[in-house]
This record gives sequence, structure tokens and C-alpha cells, in this order.
Amino acid sequence: MTELWQACATTIAARVRSRDTSAREECEAAIARMQAVNPELNAVVDETAEAALAEADALDAAIARGEPVGPLAGVPATVKINIDYAGRATTNGLRTQADLTAPQDSPVVSNLRRAGAVVIGRTNTPAFSLRWFCRNSLHGQTLNPHDASITPGGSSGGAGSAVAAGIGALAHGTDIAGSIRYPAYVNNVHGLRPTTGRVAAANLSGADRTMGAQLTAVSGPLARSIADLRVALAAMAGPDLRDPWHMPVPLDGPPVPRRAALAVAPDGMEVAPEVQAAVVSAAAALAEAGVEVEEVPLPPLREAARLNIELWMADFGVAGGPKLAAEGDPDSIFVAQQMMRIAGPNADAMAALQRRLGLLREWQLFLAEWPIVLLPVSGEAPFANNSDVASEADFDRIYAAQMLQVGLPALGLPALSVATGTPGKPMGVQLLGPRFREDLLLDAGAIIEAAHPPIRPVDPFANG
Repeated sequence: MTELWQACATTIAARVRSRDTSAREECEAAIARMQAVNPELNAVVDETAEAALAEADALDAAIARGEPVGPLAGVPATVKINIDYAGRATTNGLRTQADLTAPQDSPVVSNLRRAGAVVIGRTNTPAFSLRWFCRNSLHGQTLNPHDASITPGGSSGGAGSAVAAGIGALAHGTDIAGSIRYPAYVNNVHGLRPTTGRVAAANLSGADRTMGAQLTAVSGPLARSIADLRVALAAMAGPDLRDPWHMPVPLDGPPVPRRAALAVAPDGMEVAPEVQAAVVSAAAALAEAGVEVEEVPLPPLREAARLNIELWMADFGVAGGPKLAAEGDPDSIFVAQQMMRIAGPNADAMAALQRRLGLLREWQLFLAEWPIVLLPVSGEAPFANNSDVASEADFDRIYAAQMLQVGLPALGLPALSVATGTPGKPMGVQLLGPRFREDLLLDAGAIIEAAHPPIRPVDPFANG
């Protein structure tokens, strides 16, 4: 028999609204699943079950009164522990922030609740949300439910692990250099990085972000279906005046030519054969659906990656660097050193911002002709867990494979990671589109999704 917690978000919301099930029943099932498998995974590091049940009861009462409820009515969800949840610590994986209590919810949490979602827990992240892996000195290590020997991704590693294992139908993540797209890839779920300004976000528990992060960091959803990403984005994109960057742009734009640029190995990057095969297979699915697909050269991405690291590390030297020694987390110290080495001692944030404008202009002109770009998520299959801190050479290899993760945020463009793997063998492809055209990515993602078996929650390590 199919368990309640195995369903996707759209199914859960539909049956709660129709009173086939109650929000409490859905919430209890998700909490039971969390408590059964999370001890093996450590994906959720702050359970909020009591508050979630109270929210579910309030939702059921509203439905009983005949009141309208949101599109995520009764959907169990998780949020990352680097955003504010009122009355709880916004740790960002840091011992030095273990008591940094949020005075109010982040706009992301507010919008999810307004849409009817119930937050059952908060998910793990590496210290400072700095890696494509997920371990810190405060909450410990998160594991990938497909295979404990491979990374669960980062920095939204807890989010990817949770939604893959059926701990909630939706997960919130953040992305400044691949932190939604890569956890989705390695956990064989879908993840959407929205356009900068699409989803309102603010943490009033601490200082505002510095300029580089304001331009590149976003919040977005991870889920087991493209339809769930679509409804989650609509919920998350609600207006909130606490975020001056938020743009109330319609979720659906005008028609565009059904054309996709194929880039199997952009900017001459090394791409493993199995990754290339996944991209070529996705291209065939798009072509079969009537999309014109052509392999064409792309505007620069390697340079965009360099600019993103320069902006990020210039910020980190101001906002995060002084905290490294106080935190004393060995992983984050090593990774920060490597990224600062790559950025170089003469990184100029103002020059990077100036060049960013020209790159974005090139990309906008290109995307006007090719509204969809199909390319890898990473140059390699999922990495061995924590291999980034094994040596400087290992880090450099991983960084090279992640060039497409790092480059896109500098441009503020939306991107979608679409799962194409199987239980125990995660894989995926990436779609890129024009600003505020997440609808185009989701439409193309649905075509690729339909060419593969539906994603079901996996039991921890059953296939790895």
C-alpha cells in the first residue's frame, strides 16, 4: 500500500482540500517518516513537529469552516537552517550562531505557510553554507540516502537528502554557487534556482548580505516532481517588502520559439561520458517533443564563474573571513582558503561588477535567440563524500567540474536541475533560461521528466 508520505505535493494538497485526508494525517505521516529515517541521514537537524501539527490542525479547521486554503494546503515541507524561523536559531551550520535566535520568520517561511505548507523540520548545511558537501562541527554530517559513500551535495545537502528520502514532499534550499542544483543532482530529485529577485528573502537575525551575495544568492525549491516545483515557486515568489530586491514579475511570460541550445561540454570543460550521455538523452527527449535542438557555442561561462568567485570571496573576506577562526571548522577553513586562492590576491569587486554587466548583456542577446540552454549540472558523476577536503588537487578537480554551478549565479539567471538517474545511481541535466522565465525551464523540464520513470522516495542506502 502506498503510504501518505510517498505522495508528491500536488497530490497531498488536492486530497487535503477535498478532505480525502486531513492536514494532520499528512503531517503525522511525514513526521513518522522523518523520525524513522532521519537518524541514519541527519538531513533534518531541527525538528519542528509540534508547531507543524498545530499548523495542520488550524488548516483543517479552516477547511471545515469552508474557508479557502492555499495551493500547498497540508503539504509537509522542510526549510534550510540558514534562514530565519521565528524563535529558533539560524545557525548556518555554525557553533558561533547556535544561539542566534530569529525574531521573525524569513519571507520564504512566511510565504510557504501562507500557501498552506507545514514546516516539519529544518535541514542541514555545511558551515557558512560554503561547500558542495554537507558536514559541520555543530550539527554533524548529512548522508545521501542513495549511497552513503557519495556526497548529499551542498550547501542544501540536508534539503536534497530529506526530499529524496520522503522527509516532506518539498524542501527549501539556497543557491549562490550551485547549492540547490547540485544537491538535487546528487540526490536524484529536481531543483530550481530562480532568477535573482524572484523569491523574497531576508534574515533579520543578523546583518544584511554584502553586495556580491545580494546579486547571486537566491532561495528556491527542491522536489520529486516538476509540477511540485512549479507550485512551490508560485508560493515562494509572493511579495514581501522586507526584501528590497524582490521583483513582482508574472510567473508566466509571452510565447517564445521552441528552440534549445545544446552544450555538452561548455567552454571546453571536461565532462565525463555518463554525464554527456545524460545531456544527449535529454536533448533527444526535447527534440521528440518538437523542440528544435542544436549544438551551438555559448557566451562565456568560465569567465562568469571567475567573476562569481571574486565577488563571493571579496564579500567573504569582509563578512565571513573574520568568523572562520572563531568557528574553527576545519572543512570551511580549508575550502575558504582554496576559493580565496582561486579568486587571487588582486580580486577587484568593482571591476568584477563592471564586467558582469557586459557578460549579462551577451547572455541576454543569446537567450533572445535560444530561450532554453541544455547543459550538464556537473562535469562528473556525484563525488565521493567529503573528497573536496582531501587535498588541494582534489579540490581543484572538483572546482573544475563545478564550473557551471559557479558561473550562472553571477549572471542572476534561473536554472533548473532535472533528475534523470535511478535509485542508487543519481544523475541529471541542467536547463538555463532568460531572467524571470522559470516557466520555460519548467516546461522543458517536464518534457525531460516524462521521458524517465517517476521519482519515488528512497529508503536510506537500500540501493547504494
